[in-house]
Amino acid sequence: MKNFRFAVCVAVVAFVVASCFSSRGGSNATGGEVTGVSGLSVSEPAPYGMVLVKRGSLKMGTEKTDSLWGKEMPTREISVDAFWMDEKEVTNAMYRQFVYWVRDSIIRERLADPAYGGDETYKIEEDKNGDPVTPHLNWNKALPRNPDEDQERAIESVYTYHPVTGEKMLDASQLNYRYEVFDYVMAAKRKYRLNASERNLNTDFQTDPNEVVMISKDTAYVDDEGIIHRETITRPLSSMWDFVNTYIVNVYPDTTCWINDFQNAENEMYMRLYFSHSNYNDFPVVGVNWEQANAFCNWRTDFLLKGLGGQAKFIQRYRLPTEAEWEFAARGKDGNELPWNQEGVASDKGCYYANFKPDRGNYTKDGNLITSKVGIYSANSNGLYDMAGNVAEWTSTVYTEAGVLSMSDMNPTLTYNAAIEDPYALKKKSVRGGSWKDPESFIKSAWRTYEYQNVGRSFIGFRCVRTQVGTASKAKR
Repeated sequence: MKNFRFAVCVAVVAFVVASCFSSRGGSNATGGEVTGVSGLSVSEPAPYGMVLVKRGSLKMGTEKTDSLWGKEMPTREISVDAFWMDEKEVTNAMYRQFVYWVRDSIIRERLADPAYGGDETYKIEEDKNGDPVTPHLNWNKALPRNPDEDQERAIESVYTYHPVTGEKMLDASQLNYRYEVFDYVMAAKRKYRLNASERNLNTDFQTDPNEVVMISKDTAYVDDEGIIHRETITRPLSSMWDFVNTYIVNVYPDTTCWINDFQNAENEMYMRLYFSHSNYNDFPVVGVNWEQANAFCNWRTDFLLKGLGGQAKFIQRYRLPTEAEWEFAARGKDGNELPWNQEGVASDKGCYYANFKPDRGNYTKDGNLITSKVGIYSANSNGLYDMAGNVAEWTSTVYTEAGVLSMSDMNPTLTYNAAIEDPYALKKKSVRGGSWKDPESFIKSAWRTYEYQNVGRSFIGFRCVRTQVGTASKAKR
């Protein structure tokens, strides 16, 4: 009886093991046939604040000559894969979270650095007459260390004071964000394979194992004076680390854009308060250049991944949309010239569909003088707000006159992260959507223009996208 029970137990265990093995894609009992290795299908949840733009195709550009400038837009039939896109433009509140994270990171590093605290305390610096000068913290090694004073010193060190008014403010010059990006595209190219025998699959040619392959990579560092140096270096390929690019970006937006973009205009209030005042929390962030927008995308990715554990490897990174993705998303499901389905830019009752410049010199005809809160106008058929007007938006694509004609017809783009020493002409990035200061012609989905990657404008913002993993297949009926 014991032997019988033992045999039954063994049979049951064997069945369970075989069933589990089979469910994971291993061999099963159907005559040794190959059944494939399967895994759990993961349905990616909608990222917070994003909507799914399903894959599809469109004729990018327009064959109509622009009536204002006589400018022709290059056209081409293209297809793009599905992607998630921010339903609204990145706001001041969202970007401020990034700025404060960088600020807090600097403080944490200084609190954890014994050399920063030392056996020091602080005093207010005075000039030769005994009057207080710019009241930043100074240290006197002769006095004993106090933990509370160390904490205060670290916090106060990221602030500065206006030399005339005494106003306390963040020291924007310190708010540098360093990040690294592994370039999967460059690493995948055959000419950069570490194994020389894999660089050419044509067996009629002998591979030279001693061939020196040169590769370029971006690097950056901060010198002793706090100045960011960024350059592209070219050197012999030696390891996978040659595909890691390093960037250091000062993340504080250029608030002076409100003055420099508009000569002889009373915009001091916007310069001082637009980014920092809570009344503008839900307005689109401006004064952020292309490099800062990319830094935000990287930070947003890392911020998300730290809370996902093992599932993080399945998540695509936040990034700027390509020029093709942006136009495809803006046109909506029917490929309209403007994001809305109606003709014209206003309803029969005179209600405008977007924030732009409806009349010569009359910015307020649509209800706004400058930017408006994001999302107050109706969304397009993809569920996206402000794809025309409010602020123009950065894309990841390098600007060329040829546009899409020089790209692939599948997920088209051109990318180049120009370094400081590169010619300035290489730093043009495509900007789409038109803004609050632009006329009707500029807010059409096909309209394209550019700005230099290191320039922040009072009329340019951005939104992020994420490629969807494993889009569903279906037969065309």
